Formats: sequence, C-alpha cells, structure tokens
Amino acid sequence: MVAERIAFVSTFPPRQCGIAKFTADLIRNVTERSAGECSSLVVALSNSKAFSYPPIVRQNIRQDHVDDYLRAAEYLNKAGVDVVSLQHEYGIFGGDTGAGEHIQCMLDRLQIPVVTTFHTVLLSPSVEQYWTTRNIAKRSARVVVMSRRGAEMLRQVYSVAANKIVVVPHGIPDLPFSDTLDAKRQYGLEDRTVILTFGLLGRNKGIEVMLEAMTEIVSQIPDALYIVLGATHPNVLKAEGETYRRALEQQVKNLGLEEHVVFQNEYVDDRRLHEFLRMADFYVTPYLSEKQIVSGTLAFALGTGRAVISTPYWYAQELLADGHGRLVPFNDPAGIARTIIDLTNSPEEYQRMRRRAYKKGRTMTWPTVGQTYRQLFATVAAEARETSRLPSRVSSALATRHSQSETAEMASGGNRVA
Repeated sequence: MVAERIAFVSTFPPRQCGIAKFTADLIRNVTERSAGECSSLVVALSNSKAFSYPPIVRQNIRQDHVDDYLRAAEYLNKAGVDVVSLQHEYGIFGGDTGAGEHIQCMLDRLQIPVVTTFHTVLLSPSVEQYWTTRNIAKRSARVVVMSRRGAEMLRQVYSVAANKIVVVPHGIPDLPFSDTLDAKRQYGLEDRTVILTFGLLGRNKGIEVMLEAMTEIVSQIPDALYIVLGATHPNVLKAEGETYRRALEQQVKNLGLEEHVVFQNEYVDDRRLHEFLRMADFYVTPYLSEKQIVSGTLAFALGTGRAVISTPYWYAQELLADGHGRLVPFNDPAGIARTIIDLTNSPEEYQRMRRRAYKKGRTMTWPTVGQTYRQLFATVAAEARETSRLPSRVSSALATRHSQSETAEMASGGNRVA
C-alpha cells in the first residue's frame, strides 16, 4: 500500500476555534492511527493574532494576505503531498467581499487533488458566497459534509454533482457509557439535577430562552442546576466584548436563579468537557436558528449517552430522529421545561433514550470517522496517480498505432489514401 502524505489547510491549535479542534482530532485519527499508512502536515490559517504553533504546522497563512495563499500553494506543490484536506468555514479566509474568496487563489495554483470539508453550507448565500462555494467545489476532487441535509443543499443550491459529495459524520470521542452519580460526587453535586449547555458563547445559542425555562423547571425540580460551559466566542469578544454574557448574568439575577445557574467561562479540552458531561443529567441546545447543518457539541453529548433536548435546527432534526433525543420548538421555554420535567418523572423512558443515544454515537466515534477519511484520501490520491499516468499511456498507444500504420502503408506500396 502506498503511504499517503496529507496536508491539512485549516485553523489549528492553539487558536481557540471549533475548526481548529476538529482538525487536530481528525489528524490524530487519520495519521497517528494509520500504522504508517499516512503522514501529515498543516498549513495554518491565522487572524490578526500571532500563535505559537507545534512543529506539524509548516506554513502559516495570514487570512487577509493574499500573497500568503500563493506562497502556501507553491510550498504544497513542492512538498511531496498526495492530497490536500481543506477545512472550510466562513470567516476564517480573507477576501474583499466577506465571502472568503482568497482561498480560491491557493486552489487555482495547486497541482494536488483537494478534499474539502464544508463545515457550513448556506441555504441563502450572497452572490459572492454562492460563487466562492461553487468554485471551491469545482476545484475539489471530493467535498465532505456532515449531514444529509448539507449534501442535499450542495446538490440543489450549488449544483454540485452527487458523485462528488461524501457524507461523513462529525467525529466524537469514544467514551464509555456512565452513570452521573460518581462524577457528581467529585464536585459535590450528588444531590443536584444537572443540566448542561456547552460551546463558545454567542447570541445565536439561545441561552436566554433556557434561563426562562429554568424558572418552571426549578418550581418542579428544586435541586435543578443549569451549567453554561464555555468561553465567549472570539469573534463575539472582538465585536462586543462580554456584553452578552453580562446580560445573561443580569437575567439570572432578575429571575432569582442565582442558586440554579452557573456560568463556567473557560475554553475546555476534551478531558475537561468529559468531566462535565459525565455529571450532566440533561444536555440542552436551545439554539435560535434552524439553519445549522452541524453541531460538534450536540454530536459529542449524544455520543456520551446524555439525554439531549434541542430546538429543531437541521442537524438536530437529523441526529435526534427516531427517539435519540427530544425536539422542542424554537423560543419555547415552556416546552423545554415540560420535556425535562416529564423525563425526570419517567425514569424508564429517560434511561431508554440515553441508551439509544449512546448506541447511535458508536457510528460516529473518531476512530471510525478517521478510517473513513483515510480511505477517502487514499481513493482520491490513487485517482490522481491514475490520471497522471493517462497521458503517457495515451502517447504510447498513439505511437504504437502510428508505427503499425506506417508498416501497413509500406506493405501496400505506399498507395493509402490520406
């Protein structure tokens, strides 16, 4: 088997970004588990902040500097790379229109096949976003999305050929199914019903809706504790500082929920996140917008066998179907409260839902997802090698045909018609 060398173009730790974390996990499970079948390098995308990257990062692209994209393409073309894995998200690539079109400059120069993972697919893109997405897909040997809805939108909105699209679920850690009591004891919370939301904090998360739900939940479950885990999103910090977090804290005071809500303002790694998930009786995503095709936090929570309650954004509809969780309408605090109270009062159904969620999560573990990507990269690399051999084979065939024609013409005395 040919050992593949994969170049990942993405944000990367220590930059605090969901795409950066995803890429680090993907590399670990594609290359480090490959028994020498794959090696990797990273071309990291940076914003205005300077980062101290690990040695795997060989090039750095400042997202607003178009020359950096051109230099990266030149480097990759000479680096012995078999496949480029491009992790695409709006906002991490520079450009004059806000659509991140600078990445096209790199793709135009690359002589290596590209597999692009689209972390967001927009249903109603701007003209610039539409053409940027179309052009990236056109220049990619394959495009990966993490949901069936994302694949459908690529076909219908962006006219991407179905045979170019691959659906690979968002990877999650492979963790054991566990009860909550032991984890709660470590934090002195064994007598509390713990409800958790985690992820980078921003106004689209709908935390204020969940706070409203807590007033009813506490009236029926007096020991309820809602933990909001995660730092404020860096883009939100840049735009408005901690205004949203301060408003949520004030809402808690106004509702008299100081003993029932905790804001844990930290950027957590998988180990720390697992600690919180292990003690969570319920995991809630009260997001405000339907137009979300993937949520790594939702996938992680489901995969650890949490009882998940969510608003019906696209990814939640897909992931929680068939009893793997519960969906409630958008902006419906009463619906969230009623669902949590009902499940608390129905322990058998609560445990069945947890077991169903955990079973579904086994198809999404990082080792499984990494193997799928590894096979995809190998297929794309093999296709590229086959294509590169075609011109020489065609030339050889034409030369043989020409020689046969000359021999036939000589045998017939040179009387063939041109």
